[in-house]
Amino acid sequence: MDRRLSWLLFWWAMTVPLAFLVSEGRGQHIYTNTWAVLVPAGLQEAERMARKHGFLNLGPIIGDYYHFSHRAVAKRSLSPHRSWHSSLSREPQVLWLEQQVAKRRTKRDAFTEPTDPKFPQQWYLSNSNRKDLNVQVAWQQGYTGRGVVVSILDDGIEKNHPDLEANYDPEASFDVNDQDPDPQPRYTQTNDNRHGTRCAGEVAAVANNGICGVGVAYNAKIGGVRMLDGEVTDAVEARSLGLNPDHIHIYSASWGPEDDGKTVDGPAHLAEEAFRRGVSQGRNGLGSIFVWASGNGGRDRDSCNCDGYTNSIYTLSISSTTQYGNVPWYSEACSSTLATTYSSGSQNEKQIVTTDLWQKCTESHTGTSASAPLAAGIIALALEANKNLTWRDMQHLVVQTSKPAHLNTNDWATNGVGRKVSHSYGYGLLDAGAMVALAKNWTSVGPQRKCAIDILPEPRDIGKCLEVRKKVEACWGDANSVARLEHVQARLTLSYNRRGDLAIHLVSPMGTRSTLLAARPRDFSADGFNDWAFMTTHSWDEDPAGEWVLEIENTSEANNYGTLTKFVLVLYGTGPDPPDLSNQFESSGCKTLVTNQACVDFSFPFVQVAPVSPFCSVRFEVRPPANVPFLHLSLSPFTSSLL
Repeated sequence: MDRRLSWLLFWWAMTVPLAFLVSEGRGQHIYTNTWAVLVPAGLQEAERMARKHGFLNLGPIIGDYYHFSHRAVAKRSLSPHRSWHSSLSREPQVLWLEQQVAKRRTKRDAFTEPTDPKFPQQWYLSNSNRKDLNVQVAWQQGYTGRGVVVSILDDGIEKNHPDLEANYDPEASFDVNDQDPDPQPRYTQTNDNRHGTRCAGEVAAVANNGICGVGVAYNAKIGGVRMLDGEVTDAVEARSLGLNPDHIHIYSASWGPEDDGKTVDGPAHLAEEAFRRGVSQGRNGLGSIFVWASGNGGRDRDSCNCDGYTNSIYTLSISSTTQYGNVPWYSEACSSTLATTYSSGSQNEKQIVTTDLWQKCTESHTGTSASAPLAAGIIALALEANKNLTWRDMQHLVVQTSKPAHLNTNDWATNGVGRKVSHSYGYGLLDAGAMVALAKNWTSVGPQRKCAIDILPEPRDIGKCLEVRKKVEACWGDANSVARLEHVQARLTLSYNRRGDLAIHLVSPMGTRSTLLAARPRDFSADGFNDWAFMTTHSWDEDPAGEWVLEIENTSEANNYGTLTKFVLVLYGTGPDPPDLSNQFESSGCKTLVTNQACVDFSFPFVQVAPVSPFCSVRFEVRPPANVPFLHLSLSPFTSSLL
């Protein structure tokens, strides 16, 4: 009898975890024993409600949303717990609640074990061949991040590390996984939780102390949120993104949905609300700055536009380049990436130097995980130069000062205002010296405007190739009219029997062609897309008035089928007021829209010649921009590819 009982226990121990793994692999929900509950009446009422129904109130998530847990509910279950949910939902003080679902989130780091204990020169900060982030020029201007607070949302940070301790900020830190103020990582034999400590050192490792390396913003304050070393739920993400928003200036995140070439996932209700509140209320109304790693799914031909965090207008999405300026094997291409910093590459290329667990130093930090914190450090330098920058000002600075030079790829294109842009690199390599120089005298852009246009009057069959055209006035004459673009979204709902065979492109009125989605060979899903907001930054500063073209293509030879049922074009930007020319970066005595690329001369019309669609048709368009005054571009070698 005892032997049979032992076998039953063994069988249970082996099969139950396996069932969860299979369920996760199939995309089934794993329900936790926690709920997010909206109780506008406040903390006291939330406490009373929790006690009444046997819940434990873990505290506020954001605003009037509270985090409840129940000990009588299994921590992981394949089905929701309806009785507790139902009893709580009947309370009149509860306006909304949701049992939290475990979300698969992976750290975006192509891990390699440290091999060399010596500390080499940090080639990406200062390099004799000038192929660097131009950080030393910012330092020479006196900007080192002083007065700026950065928090790393990750698996914790080693707050007592000798190269971080002096800059550690407890007010920028919290352990969301264990519900306490201490973000110290959990130590394991395999050092699974070294990620956050490595990212923190890139931003704010202390200078001139004889230990390890130096952070980009070595006088900034650094904190950490431990939120990846446990169940990641919508509530966990939202609480992390919304931590102390009037104290923390910059949140750096090097994680997201799995980069497996088949996942489509993004922030849920609470995380999306945390982003919205962050940019509207954070930093006393100037807006929290969220820096995001673009993803490591290059080997599986993933698209970062299928990741709702990097694809968000609220995040500053950062990609990677290698020491020699090549696209890394792990890098994902998409139209939402804004800019690039350095990281690891092939075996003969150097990697990133930073702090490591057990109070050590590593020369082997890798992946887009290493790129995002470098960007966060550079943004901290720009914030020190001008504390009044809004979250959108910072994105404008990045667009105007990033450098295409030294970055190798075959997809550089010139957009409608003469800027070079790439799906692999965005607008190019961040330039710390140029950013602080432009930030110092920056005049804030006008309020954000949002113009949403329903394009599709009726469903359309996709077939082999679908082209949807629409002339728009960008809400002209309305309070929401947009004259100069920032982000553009194509919100699409479509069905398709094999989603990974789809390629989707958007062509602006000024001829800029953005790849919203490239084919993903590993995506066999028949789920299609449900109001998914594909985003592009490639038409930044263009006039949105005119004809927009959406192209949806079947890239395979198979007779696939599907229907486009919804297409809403959402234009974000500024109003029709003329741009403030004091914000244009000065280079070689010329006021320019892009450093070292094109001079502005308000006299003659600018003619754009652009190939539109290599798949659906072969045609060329020659057209002036819709806005006035026109731009006459005196071409430098960087813009010789315009024609």
